[in-house]
Amino acid sequence: MTYALPPLNALRAFEAAARHLSFKLAAHELHVTPAAVGQQVKALEARLGVQLFERLHKQLILTAAGQAYLPGVSKGFRHIADATSQLKPAGTVLLQLGVYGSLDLRRLDLAAFRHSHAEVGLRVLQPAGLHELVEGKIDVLIARALGHHPGYRCDRLTEGSGLGDWLIAPEGSADCPEIVSFRTWLRAQAAENPRANRRPRLVGGIRS
Repeated sequence: MTYALPPLNALRAFEAAARHLSFKLAAHELHVTPAAVGQQVKALEARLGVQLFERLHKQLILTAAGQAYLPGVSKGFRHIADATSQLKPAGTVLLQLGVYGSLDLRRLDLAAFRHSHAEVGLRVLQPAGLHELVEGKIDVLIARALGHHPGYRCDRLTEGSGLGDWLIAPEGSADCPEIVSFRTWLRAQAAENPRANRRPRLVGGIRS
């Protein structure tokens, strides 16, 4: 059976915007720009041939069609999420870590993190940058940067000012348990090896 489905990214944009009644908050959740959410919703409306939102001054309101469409779309995403969670080992949460290309992974000793945090399934994408984080391909990023990214929590991993290594996570998910565990582990590593040069050191945090 072939399902007649609109693009899933457009459905995600609609569902998030409908829950928040805000393109801005939906964009924060999906790690994209408000303009991107608006474009996805507009494309979905064009494909369906119905208007889903009333766009008033500083206010977003679901139309009757949008109200009728939302429960089914939300239920569909819940079914997909439930089916996906059943594929994961019990108690395991997946954390997708992006790392910039020239970083020597031996500095991080990720095997030690995996050993001490069996509840977190850590996967590493290298090379990766802010683009992969914005697109949702990774959950958290170690980047060689200046650390100033609006909408993201940035924790410096190396001493000094200017260009350095940073742990970057979206503000909306920066306090998720698995990211907190990884950040805490980095801090513990720094405390145990205050003079070590082979591993990054977390010396402070900046909230953009």
